Amino acid sequence: MANWSDPRTGGMSFGAGASAATQASYDAGLRSYMLSVYNYMASGVLLTGLVAMLFAGSGLAYQILAGPGILKYVIMFAPLGFVLVLSFGINRLSTTAAQAIYWAYAAVMGLSLSSIFLMYTGTSIAQTFFATAAAFAGLSLVGYTTKKDLSGFGTFLIMGLIGLIVASLINIFLKSSIMDLAISAIGVLIFAGLTAYDTQKIKETYAYVAGTEMVGKSVVMGALSLYLDFINLFMMLLRFMGNNRN
Repeated sequence: MANWSDPRTGGMSFGAGASAATQASYDAGLRSYMLSVYNYMASGVLLTGLVAMLFAGSGLAYQILAGPGILKYVIMFAPLGFVLVLSFGINRLSTTAAQAIYWAYAAVMGLSLSSIFLMYTGTSIAQTFFATAAAFAGLSLVGYTTKKDLSGFGTFLIMGLIGLIVASLINIFLKSSIMDLAISAIGVLIFAGLTAYDTQKIKETYAYVAGTEMVGKSVVMGALSLYLDFINLFMMLLRFMGNNRN
């Protein structure tokens, strides 16, 4: 999902003549690479959740997000700024800088998502989180293991995502509950598909960054893609599974 210069302009490929030792080394490197991506992604989600709970529990979230002032808009839109910096500036950033921005993004996203603890009960949030985690694990496993090329689905899903964003913006003014449910249902399907698609794309990218200085940056961008898929899938499901506090 991230818009950065794809390093897939060359790299390693293994044909039928590749030695077993070479293939085994590649497979081991791929497993390590994917594990790093998942570790960064999971750690980012954990950081976001902790920040959201602490911020909501402190009472500051209600004072800032429910009150007047520009600070609440800064909190709402700051995560987008971090994503844009990573997406468009990744080739100019060092690996360390990219990692630092990723962690800062996860923390700021926690401030933004703290509002869900003001809207929904803690039990329903926890239930939705575990349901999302189970669904994400299954979908990502499909993307990792399938032999089917999902690139064609990717184009369709991204077009659907653009349509979803437009519909969401329109519904801000319409305030239609039926349209909101439709957006949530379609959103669940889109982000479910993107989870499998992005996982396959991240896996394939390894062949072109292995042994290069792009590996560290690729891990961060892969984690960011899966993080966004997880968070958006969670938010869409929460609209169905979440119980309002009022």
